[in-house]
Amino acid sequence: MNDRYVVRPGRVSDAPALARLHASVQLQSVTGGQPHPGIAAWVEDLLDGHPSVAPDDFLVAEDTATGRPVASLVGLRQNWSLAGVPLPVAQVELVGTAPEHRGNRLTEHLFAALHHRYALDGVPVQMIEGIPYFYRRLGYDYALANDGACSMPSSALPGASQDRSDNRIAGMTVRPGTVADADALADIDRRLADGNALVCPRDATVWRYEITGRRPADLARRVVAVLAHDAEVLGYLVHGARLSATGELVVVAAACQRPVDWPRAAAVMHAHLGHVGRQYEASAGQPFTAVRPILDPEHPLARLGPPGVPRRPRGWYVRIGDLVELLARLLPLLRERWRAADLRWHEPALTIDTYGRAARLEFTDGELSAVTVLRGAVSPATDPGTHAAIPPGGLLHLALGHRTLPDVLDAWPDCLLRDRVTEQFLTAAFPRVPVRVWPRN
Repeated sequence: MNDRYVVRPGRVSDAPALARLHASVQLQSVTGGQPHPGIAAWVEDLLDGHPSVAPDDFLVAEDTATGRPVASLVGLRQNWSLAGVPLPVAQVELVGTAPEHRGNRLTEHLFAALHHRYALDGVPVQMIEGIPYFYRRLGYDYALANDGACSMPSSALPGASQDRSDNRIAGMTVRPGTVADADALADIDRRLADGNALVCPRDATVWRYEITGRRPADLARRVVAVLAHDAEVLGYLVHGARLSATGELVVVAAACQRPVDWPRAAAVMHAHLGHVGRQYEASAGQPFTAVRPILDPEHPLARLGPPGVPRRPRGWYVRIGDLVELLARLLPLLRERWRAADLRWHEPALTIDTYGRAARLEFTDGELSAVTVLRGAVSPATDPGTHAAIPPGGLLHLALGHRTLPDVLDAWPDCLLRDRVTEQFLTAAFPRVPVRVWPRN
């Protein structure tokens, strides 16, 4: 960077310094300016056997005068599934700079190094949940839905008279997860990955880590509960390890192996959440006010729950380094969507220009066979070989299923289509996709 700082990969030996740094700069409004012990424990866990992180997944800005880390971030590598298509993703976390070193563009330099690394490693998607607007300046856009389900007041959950640790409905119960459940939970995630949603499946190793691998103080620690019928594991429920500052019990994930079981599963899960919330209330001496599902409003656990307080959906920032490469990854999915809609393209190719680069979708006998990159037209709006001109942000939203084509046409006036046939094909190619992601932080 310059004579004062150098950006380098993290090391195991950085753990104490990085734990101190981030504990002193993250969530200071919560601690009143004191180091946050939950952040420190999280950093220590990430550098001590986390299944999605190696020490060099941290990037560190080091003060060359002292040899100390003064800014850093970390990318947690994971494989998501977009309607059955594997999608490598890096979740960016713990972006922080020591106060006395701010104003030196360290965050910008760290992200530049991060993006260069992932371009070389073939990790097409980076996502982050962070400061409103800030990450737009680094090439990110709000392109994944997060939250939006109603918060359920504790008074709407099954009452204390039904407060039993073995809440059971029609033979179903919810109990604490154990490492012996890891294989069954991984199997449920494999089935979810074959569905039509965007999910972050966990294998047995990751499930074992989620159940027993974290320090008790780790801010990212969640409690894994298992939906069971006798010895059979039917689903899971993942919630916070403590009440929030406002007395809410946060739910981050819920799944059911068989969709037909959801009405009974939701009832027993809500009963379990009420029981857990009252346990937390008793142990912490803090009122239990509500269950807050960080799920989309159409998630079965939210849809089948008691009436609640509507919440505005939030979003995750997303960056795609190469949109054409992403479309190439999605080729099997696009082909299947057109087959399902009984659509066959009538030309050798369909060209989508992103005002700089273009994707050429090649067809054989009307079916998609390849996606290649072209130099964009000088004027995509008038170029006779361009079927659609879509700004990069609009195509990002379409590719991830965050918006439909009518949404993009409404929000981006410079999204232009050659004709109604092109509109019909792209509408079928890019439906809205449910988000069922619980990132591996």
